[in-house]
Amino acid sequence: MSGVHSSRAGPSPVPTMDANGLAHRLRRNRLTRRDALWLFGAAAGASAVSGCARSPVSGERILVGMSEQQERDVDRQVAPHQFSQDMGPIQDDAVNRYVVALGDRMDDQTHRPGMPYSYRVLNANYVNAYTFPGGAMGVTRGIMTELGSEAELAALLGHEMGHVNARHAAQRQGQAMLAQAAVVTVAAASSDSRWGVLGTIAAQVGASALLASYSRDNEREADALGQAYMVRAGYPASGMTQLHELLVRESKEQPSLLETMFSSHPMSSERVATARQLAETQYADSLRASPQRERFMDSTASLRRLKPAIDACKNGEVAMARKQLPQAQAAFGQALGLAPQDYPANLLMARVLQAQGRRADALRYAQAARDVYPKEAQAAKLIGAIQLENRNPAAAFQSFDAFDRLLPGDPGILFLKGVSLEGMGQDRRAAEHYAAFVRAGGQGKPAEYSMSRLKAWGFIK
Repeated sequence: MSGVHSSRAGPSPVPTMDANGLAHRLRRNRLTRRDALWLFGAAAGASAVSGCARSPVSGERILVGMSEQQERDVDRQVAPHQFSQDMGPIQDDAVNRYVVALGDRMDDQTHRPGMPYSYRVLNANYVNAYTFPGGAMGVTRGIMTELGSEAELAALLGHEMGHVNARHAAQRQGQAMLAQAAVVTVAAASSDSRWGVLGTIAAQVGASALLASYSRDNEREADALGQAYMVRAGYPASGMTQLHELLVRESKEQPSLLETMFSSHPMSSERVATARQLAETQYADSLRASPQRERFMDSTASLRRLKPAIDACKNGEVAMARKQLPQAQAAFGQALGLAPQDYPANLLMARVLQAQGRRADALRYAQAARDVYPKEAQAAKLIGAIQLENRNPAAAFQSFDAFDRLLPGDPGILFLKGVSLEGMGQDRRAAEHYAAFVRAGGQGKPAEYSMSRLKAWGFIK
């Protein structure tokens, strides 16, 4: 089940820039509002092998856009960046171990048991789960706190395993699945600011940007496979029915929190009815098995205690998507009142304060987020963005460099480090970063600017 935060914003219009003038203003710390209205983006891609293969499920010939090795490569290259966009795995080793153990029990029952399956609960507050083609799966804390039994969690993981085993991503996307986006949005400043607000660095690229919408046939097949896998692992098939009923109920009560999931994983009454019919006929014997509700509740108790804070974060993100920034700030404040050390709540509060031009407060919350979860990269990127706004390119470079060490392979960071170095007057080092950004496949205005600086400094003709 693939989706993104509904609060993720699109890019702002990009004005034409004069490179020499910008370089001069960078050194004098006199960036104008117009200078601040930039969109920095990069995409790195690799070619994919396309052709025919045999379906691991049916044995029939299917047209695929990537080899099995490339499916594994996508997971290794792209999945860490998406998981970080969803604010990383939760800092609850016991809950993560529980989900991993369940996944390990189930993936032995699949058609492709040799794939490098991996499982983590993510800090994202929205209701969803998704997988990359090699089996790297993320389950959001937003959906974990809505589930009612281990059987429902098994159904959720089984459904994602179904997509992996039927090779839906390989059939659907191929080369596009290897395109990794690193986008930087640059927003407008307040009218009295020379530097302007450099916006939310690395606008969050959700799983749906990498895992395009599944077809209804894909969803039906994933349901059927997931239900078979969970039954083989010893769970009652009714868990799939209950999962579907939960999602349909949530979609009616809080549609704004689920619309992105259903846009990429179309839900229907037919899917619910099919799961129920299979549970009552083909898998009727499985209904004697325990759904393991008590074990689920015991194993996830520490996470479920955070549910009020998670729900407050959900409300804040919906408000941000609607550009209701004071309401979003109030919701994140409520979450922090309930869970002061919650990484997502601190990070989201920093973002909403930054969006309101309150840079000092935003920096304080971003630094708190970093201190709470020093191994997660998004706080470092946000701190770098705020430091650029604060006319402190040296501190910005330090934070972007920290992000790069935590999460290497984001081409956009090469560009931002180049901008920071140029602001420090270190043109040669800036040129090295701009050149590396271009070589990594950087595109759009950032690539144009990088090339203009390389030409102006005489590195290329």
